[in-house]
Amino acid sequence: MLKVGIYGRIASGKSEVAKVFAETGARVISADAIGKEVVERDEAVLAALVKEFGPSIIDSEGILNRRQLGRLAFASEERRSALDAIVHPPLLTELRRRLDALKEDGRYTMVVVDAALIVKWAIEAEFDILIFVTALEKVQIKRLEVSGLSRSEAMDRLNAQLSNEIQATSADYVIENNGSLMELRKRALQVHDELISRGK
Repeated sequence: MLKVGIYGRIASGKSEVAKVFAETGARVISADAIGKEVVERDEAVLAALVKEFGPSIIDSEGILNRRQLGRLAFASEERRSALDAIVHPPLLTELRRRLDALKEDGRYTMVVVDAALIVKWAIEAEFDILIFVTALEKVQIKRLEVSGLSRSEAMDRLNAQLSNEIQATSADYVIENNGSLMELRKRALQVHDELISRGK
């Protein structure tokens, strides 16, 4: 089972690349989705978040307000580190559990992990192939603003992540995404087909 890690800074287009791989038959695991499940379903994690960031992160219906949590967590490096320390360990445990289960299942020849923080987590060695998706910062900011974030919120999130230059050094493939969605999908398919053709 080939394990492919697709990573990139926020609004780079990595999830769209992962979607292309899924359309070819690869099994895709989203770290964001796992993180959301961990935060919303694990009572101990949610309690730790409330203790660290306060009751304002819970709405009137008792549901986590992810945007409010983001505002608080990305306001400083110290708060961001606190968030990471609470969420990342159970997230990685669940990610590895799912990878092990898929390997044991044996139905998939390729499993893709869509995760922004592969390099920050220092888990590069757990993958056979690493694909880094990158975009110009001004392009990322525009995409984040379109998604509903303020410019300040967009900058906070980008500044919290490792630079493109640092992350690219770990990659087997780098996909630049400054153009159209069609161009991105075409390049993603090219990389996929190359992996298949080289027997990886």
